[in-house]
Amino acid sequence: MPKALHLVFSAAIAAMTAFAGLAQGAAYPERPVRLIVPFAPGGASDFVARIIQEKLGSELGQQIVIDNRTGASGYIGVEVAADSTPDGYTALLGNIGTMAINASVFPKFRVKPLDAFTGITQVVDVPGMVVVHPSIPVKSIAELIAFAKARPGKLNFSASGAGSNSRLAFELFQQQAGLKIVMVPYKGGASGASLAVAQGEVPLTMLTSASLLPYIRIDRMRLLAVVAPERLSDFPNVPTMKEVGFPDHVVGSWQGVFVPKGSPQAVVKRLFPAVVNTMKDPNVIKQLATASSAAIVSKSPADFRKFWQSEHNRWSKVVKDVGAVAH
Repeated sequence: MPKALHLVFSAAIAAMTAFAGLAQGAAYPERPVRLIVPFAPGGASDFVARIIQEKLGSELGQQIVIDNRTGASGYIGVEVAADSTPDGYTALLGNIGTMAINASVFPKFRVKPLDAFTGITQVVDVPGMVVVHPSIPVKSIAELIAFAKARPGKLNFSASGAGSNSRLAFELFQQQAGLKIVMVPYKGGASGASLAVAQGEVPLTMLTSASLLPYIRIDRMRLLAVVAPERLSDFPNVPTMKEVGFPDHVVGSWQGVFVPKGSPQAVVKRLFPAVVNTMKDPNVIKQLATASSAAIVSKSPADFRKFWQSEHNRWSKVVKDVGAVAH
């Protein structure tokens, strides 16, 4: 047998042996696990990843290495994860935008998350918030609507990307309120979009609490309403969007753990309880609460898949309704 062919054959046998070992319940993981975060440090996804990193590593008995891969509304990180070897050593912390919205907004993207990944479990829901820069003379959603209607097309709102749920939620809000506010997308996810408002580059936004709270607490932003099922305990006097007349705005930015499709079932069975135990850890719950975020886990990977599919269906309709498809 030619040497080159022999090397290829040997590599193939080694790969099949590794997968067979996983299928038979061999020790996993035997080396560090990479967790891809498709957004820059400082946003809601990175915030969650840093909180769960240590505990999840303890549950698995291996180091969790966070790999921030930014760009294209999270698509670059999703693509890297989808193209990685499905052996359990690369996972993705995906969110509502990357996993349930982008496929509808960007139909030309090669990777279709529902086809390219296996979901392990949801891990968290981060509430959204509507904020304005302090220079904007409004203190409620009603006042914001009146202010914007008097200035059609002259106000901007920052977005963490064309496919983000916060962008679509804001587009839906202004469609329902009859507003004309122009989107300004920022690279790097929610961190760049929130900083833009804090610095006064853009007057308002609707982003996650993890990104906005640091600025709200130092009075660099004014909080008008929250995107959540109920009022937040830290802001009992701030109404929900539903309370002020927008019942479609009740879900924030959920996140979940995913692995490339084709990953051994043994990996899924090992990761599911490890992630669930991580999210039930009191210290993890306490840290998430600093951003008014809630740890939420699925009953099973199959249950998570149903939720994920329903979210894809829900947001594909919103994308169509607000005309957010990128051509």
